[in-house]
Amino acid sequence: MSEAVQSEVQNFIRETVTGHPVVLFMKGTAQFPQCGFSGRAIQILKEIGVTQLVTVNVLEDAEVRQGVKDYANWPTIPQLYIKGEFVGGTDVMNEMHASGELAKLLKDAGAIA
Repeated sequence: MSEAVQSEVQNFIRETVTGHPVVLFMKGTAQFPQCGFSGRAIQILKEIGVTQLVTVNVLEDAEVRQGVKDYANWPTIPQLYIKGEFVGGTDVMNEMHASGELAKLLKDAGAIA
């Protein structure tokens, strides 16, 4: 990936995560997750009642798929961002959901009706 493309991808990711209260970079879509971890991430967000969610299907763009790993310095997809901050992947979401911490973060972000 050229430096220009890498810079463009990083700008896209930065604008996406800072321009929306909740962003999930995932494999597939919210309606049709393409891996079990992405499916579980969506399930958690639905259980909590998230209404303000933007998803990015990394399978549609290999550069974004790699770029988001570089952006967060996190090796796996899915990746959850709340108010521009990287939260984690499905394992972190599971733990935070179980403790109630994720719901609080999402409520504070105005992402729950």
